[in-house]
Amino acid sequence: MSKLIVRAGEFTFDARFEEQLAPKTVAAFRKAMPFESQAIHVRWSGEGVWMPLGDLDFGVSYENHTSYPAPGQIILYPGGISETEILLAYGGVHFASKMGQLAGNHFITLTSGLENLTIFGKTVLWKGAQKIRFEEV
Repeated sequence: MSKLIVRAGEFTFDARFEEQLAPKTVAAFRKAMPFESQAIHVRWSGEGVWMPLGDLDFGVSYENHTSYPAPGQIILYPGGISETEILLAYGGVHFASKMGQLAGNHFITLTSGLENLTIFGKTVLWKGAQKIRFEEV
């Protein structure tokens, strides 16, 4: 059995896929792994970082979607009224864009290293974009 790892800036987090709740999103994301991007701080949503993905199409629609991910939850917005994106909450989040409230598919949950999550989020806020990598080992 493989292990999901999220390397974000200088931090490493263990994580799990939400395979029972978002099977299509998990399957689509797995095809893109290892997945690398830059995390930047959210503009409208609160305490979170996001990876803007433009018109990248994972070929999924809504499943297990929420506008209020909890700290350590990762959601995929499949696109539509705003660009495709991945968001990682490190504090209170009300997921939105300049178009208004959005909902994304909760498909990954961080399971360790959560004591560093706020530090990572504030690093992105004050120091700018940080590399992020999702991989199964």
